[in-house]
Amino acid sequence: MSNGRLKTACLASVMTVALSAGSMLTAPVLAAPALMDGHKTTAPSATITRDGDTYKLTQTIPSFSDFILIETQMGKIAPRVVTVDQMADDLAGYDVVFVGEAHGHVASHLVQSKLFAGLYARGKNLSLSMEQFERSAQPIMDQYLAGEIGEQALRDKGKAWDHYTSSYRPMVELAKREGLPVIAAEVPGNMVSCVGEEGPAFLDRLTGEPRTWIADKLHLDDGPYKTRYFDFMARAAGHNVSDADMTEAEKEEKRFRSFAAQVSRDDTMAESIYLHLQKNPGRKVMHIDGSFHSAALLGTVERLKIRMPELKLANVHPILVEDPNNVTFDASMVGEGQYIVLLQPVPRRFVKMSNINEFIKKTRSKIDENRCAY
Repeated sequence: MSNGRLKTACLASVMTVALSAGSMLTAPVLAAPALMDGHKTTAPSATITRDGDTYKLTQTIPSFSDFILIETQMGKIAPRVVTVDQMADDLAGYDVVFVGEAHGHVASHLVQSKLFAGLYARGKNLSLSMEQFERSAQPIMDQYLAGEIGEQALRDKGKAWDHYTSSYRPMVELAKREGLPVIAAEVPGNMVSCVGEEGPAFLDRLTGEPRTWIADKLHLDDGPYKTRYFDFMARAAGHNVSDADMTEAEKEEKRFRSFAAQVSRDDTMAESIYLHLQKNPGRKVMHIDGSFHSAALLGTVERLKIRMPELKLANVHPILVEDPNNVTFDASMVGEGQYIVLLQPVPRRFVKMSNINEFIKKTRSKIDENRCAY
C-alpha cells in the first residue's frame, strides 16, 4: 500500500471510530456510580430546563467514569433524569435493546454492563449480541462460554478488540457464568473493505463458509439513514470525496460503495440477531454497537425491523457533552433513543500531523489486516 493510500486508510479508520461512537453526533448521561448504593440507585435531584434548542442540567458529570441517564422516549416525553434501575424496568419490556457506545469510553461501557445485569435480573431468557466479535469468531466464542478455552485464546483467536478486558469482559463473564448465549454479530473487517472497493457486487462472488459471514442481502435504499451517513461523511475529514481527477459519476459511485460498506455492518448485525431469534423464539436480546449503527432507531435497528416487524425495539444513545461542569445537550438529540447517556468528552486523539503519521506507521499491520482479501 502506498503512503498516500495508507494515510487515507488510517484517517478513514480514525473517522470510522468517531462515526461508530457517534461522538460527532452528540451524546447522553446516566446516574453516576457515586449515586449507587449496592444494586439500587438514588435518583439524582437534577433539574432539566430548555433554553431555545438546548437543554440544561443543574447536575454535573464529576469524573470520566460518571454518567447521567436521561429518559426521552424518542422525544415523546419531556426529558427527565432517571436511574439504571428505572431504565432497566422499562427496557425489560422490549424484545431487543440496542445500546450504542462511545468506543473505549469507560462510562459508556459501565452503562452497558449495568444495564445487561439489570435486564438479566428482570428476565433470565436473555442473550448478548456484540458488534465487537465477527461472525467467523462464533465457534471461538462458543468454546469460551463452554469452558473449553481460556480468555487469552478468546482474545487472540476471536480477534477481540484491544480494550476487551476493560470494556466487554464484565458482560461476557456474566453470560458465561449464567449460561447465556453471546452472538458474534459483526461482518469481518476485510469483507467490509471488499464491499467498499467493489460495492454490493462483492457478495455475488463469495462462496462457501465465508459467504455466511456477511448478510444475505444489503438494504441500500434512500432514506434517513443514508442521508445521515452522507451528511456525516461530508463533514468528516478524510471521508469526503473530493478527488479533482474524478468525474461526478465516479464520486457518486465512490460514495455509494462507502455507504454499502457501512450497511454491510448494519445488515450483518441485524441478520445475526434475526437468525438467533429464529432459532430461539421468545428470547430477548441486548445488542451493543457503535452508536451511529443504532441512533434514532436507524441503521442496524431498522434492518432488524425489516426482517422481524413484530419486534419491539429500543435504543440507548450516548452523547459527549462539551462541558461536564455545565451540562447541556441539543434538543434534537431527544429522538436518538428511548434513553440518552451523557458522558464527559474524550481527549482529542491528535493535534499534530506528525502524530498522525506516527500512528499510521504504528498501525500499518492492523490496516493491512483489514484490506480486502477475497
